Amino acid sequence: MLMPLDMLRAGEVGEVEEVSGQPAWVGRLAELGIRQGSRVRVVRSGTPCLLDVNGCKLCLRGGECSQILVRPVA
Repeated sequence: MLMPLDMLRAGEVGEVEEVSGQPAWVGRLAELGIRQGSRVRVVRSGTPCLLDVNGCKLCLRGGECSQILVRPVA
């Protein structure tokens, strides 16, 4: 089941399936480690949301999180 990243709660992990938006934005997120197949953990949900991506913390605004589709990981 795919869902926008902003639907995950704090502590939940998702595997990125798709990132939508302008090519420069998608490329920038890929540089930061958010690309298809990567796993992200939500540290703090809401706006802004705080993510753990490969051991690094990343803060995104709510609208940005909704452009990232993830599959929840148990």
